[in-house]
Amino acid sequence: MHVVRVKKVEKGATYESILLRQSYREGAKVRKRTLASLTALPAPVIDAVERMFGGEVLVPAHEALTNTRSLPDGHVLAVLGTTRKLGLDDHTDPRSSRERDLVLAMVAVRVLEPASKLATTRLFSSTSLGPTLGVEGATDDELYAAMD
Repeated sequence: MHVVRVKKVEKGATYESILLRQSYREGAKVRKRTLASLTALPAPVIDAVERMFGGEVLVPAHEALTNTRSLPDGHVLAVLGTTRKLGLDDHTDPRSSRERDLVLAMVAVRVLEPASKLATTRLFSSTSLGPTLGVEGATDDELYAAMD
């Protein structure tokens, strides 16, 4: 089976019919039979039928894609955006450095979920804060050193 697009020009207008056809043999001759007209179907359905009969294996989206990990992000971006808008990052240290990122991360954690330095390092991996600032592997000793 295959999908065929048949164009017909009539009185200056072009019409296209999309047909599902089957090829078969009668002796030495190859014949074709129209099984269905797909013309009235929506374009994505026609595309899927064409791809399927073209040999492509179609799978549902929930089987093709899997969510391996999702980190909360909106509240982190809101706090970091506010700190940058206030100029806190430049006020802390005009040069970009790991220490500055650690200090900004500690400030953000105090706003989001106040905790000890050790708990703060654990929060870096439970939200997008750690990957966003590049501090996901920080230790509590690094946090204390950054405060100095």
